[in-house]
Amino acid sequence: MSDVTVEAAHDYPLDRMVHAAMARATAGISPAALLLACADWLFHLAIAPEKRLELTGKAARKALRLATYACGKALDPTLAPCIAPLPQDTRFAAPEWNAWPYDLLHQGFLLAQQWWWAATTGVRGVSRHHEEVVWFTARQWLDVFSPSNFPPTNPEVIRATLEEGGANLVRGLCNAVEDAQRARRGDKPVGADTFALGRDVAATPGKVVLRNRLIELIQYAPSTAQVHAEPVLIVPAWIMKYYVLDLTPHDSLVKYLRDHGHTVFMVSWKNPTEEDRDLGMDDYRRLGVTAALEAIRAIVPQRRVHAVGYCLGGTLLALAAAAMRGTDDAGLQSLTLLAAQTDFDEAGELMLFIDESQLTYLEDMMWSQGYLDTGQMAGAFQLLRSNDLIWSRLVRDYLLGRRQPMSALMAWNADATRMPYRMHAEYLRHLFLDNDFAHGRYEVDGRSIAITDIRVPIFAVGTERDHVAPWRSVYKINLLSDTDVTFLLSSGGHNAGIVSEPGRPGRRYRIATKREGECCYLDAETWLANTPVRQGSWWPEWQAWLAAHASGRAQAPELGAPDRGYPPLGDAPGTYVLQP
Repeated sequence: MSDVTVEAAHDYPLDRMVHAAMARATAGISPAALLLACADWLFHLAIAPEKRLELTGKAARKALRLATYACGKALDPTLAPCIAPLPQDTRFAAPEWNAWPYDLLHQGFLLAQQWWWAATTGVRGVSRHHEEVVWFTARQWLDVFSPSNFPPTNPEVIRATLEEGGANLVRGLCNAVEDAQRARRGDKPVGADTFALGRDVAATPGKVVLRNRLIELIQYAPSTAQVHAEPVLIVPAWIMKYYVLDLTPHDSLVKYLRDHGHTVFMVSWKNPTEEDRDLGMDDYRRLGVTAALEAIRAIVPQRRVHAVGYCLGGTLLALAAAAMRGTDDAGLQSLTLLAAQTDFDEAGELMLFIDESQLTYLEDMMWSQGYLDTGQMAGAFQLLRSNDLIWSRLVRDYLLGRRQPMSALMAWNADATRMPYRMHAEYLRHLFLDNDFAHGRYEVDGRSIAITDIRVPIFAVGTERDHVAPWRSVYKINLLSDTDVTFLLSSGGHNAGIVSEPGRPGRRYRIATKREGECCYLDAETWLANTPVRQGSWWPEWQAWLAAHASGRAQAPELGAPDRGYPPLGDAPGTYVLQP
């Protein structure tokens, strides 16, 4: 399975070098993929006269709607807008946008945005993927020309400039220069250095008890004399550093588990370089999950493990659990998947960047350098939320001259990692593109595995505003698994919905359990409608579930097991997390 992608690198090396050079100029986006999508849309629109007539009528009605609003607003300044932005669009929330002429500017922009959505969707014959790509591309261009992005058409910027005598623009220019210099040097964003690893974040005491080519395994010191018998192993995503789950002492999931009597182990992934280009998914499974479980069995013998995976780590953990086939030597007591997908048919807007053309282009770029760089990876995620991560930041930092205070989560988000060529190519092709795991085609050690091979109870968490692992995609574990599945839907996004410590205001969740053998599957929308909302953090709910699946209490284990080949190698957070 994994040999096909890499061996293809030797078929047409000149083609690959050309593609790699082009990819650096296009931020990794395949021009062929965009052209194919646009051609599909344009051709079918050209042979759809009724759709074009409908769009002409829509344009006329929207122009009349804007003109009627302009006349009405001239007579009644309190007149309500003729169109409201989407709930997540806060660009025009300030009261200054309701004054003339800025009200007409932003209302006209929103009407144009609505028309372009109608123009790029619903054209009969266009493939769903191409339709999504065309609308996404149109939305990116529309966002570029939003009136909020330009000083003369943004009333907030004009007011700040008049009140401060232009000092905001001077500060903004200084911010832009500083950011450019930091980007050129490869430095972290302003304020990120205040969160020092081992002092401010990733500060829970522990020891590194295993180090191999790919991971360090951290065992955290117990804070209670008696602990739940089964230890907890956390496998984070390797796309970022592990300590999103061990941020400050206030919002550390590791500390929370430790203080509630759990023995916690954490995988800390190495930041790969060009030398690691040939590390594949199977290496991550063997050197990551399998090696960690072997160490835990030696340190805490005769105990099963509560395995927890976050994002990509959860997908890898599910693959590993399925490969174990539920045998007695698997050593798993339960499986928890945090914002982790096992089915990729509905993987959200990330699928915009996943087709044969785009993957080939991306593979060639990674082949030329041996890995996917952090900047190349971050660009795709920023485009998915361009309003929040690009344009709103541009206005705030450079036009208003206001820096957003750095938080621990923001500092962690800036601490990205690279991904090896082979692993990322295999992950994207066999999971995202072909969805082999969900269809029972994914192979481990020469045999196919499926989600139904997982026999331990599953606790799956989705988050309401997740753009990386949409909750409806995470929810499909209910459909594909034959074991007990407890599904919890948390408020928040991919990161903030998981880092949801008790006491944090505005937190809520839904939870329900599907028992093994139940005959009736509830689709995601029915589940959402039928499952009541509970207020507060979901952490206590999950901790209670872990405790309910424990076999009792035991004496807290020592850190490491020198006599079994796992001596403490150094203090947490270890050395791999410090790698730039």
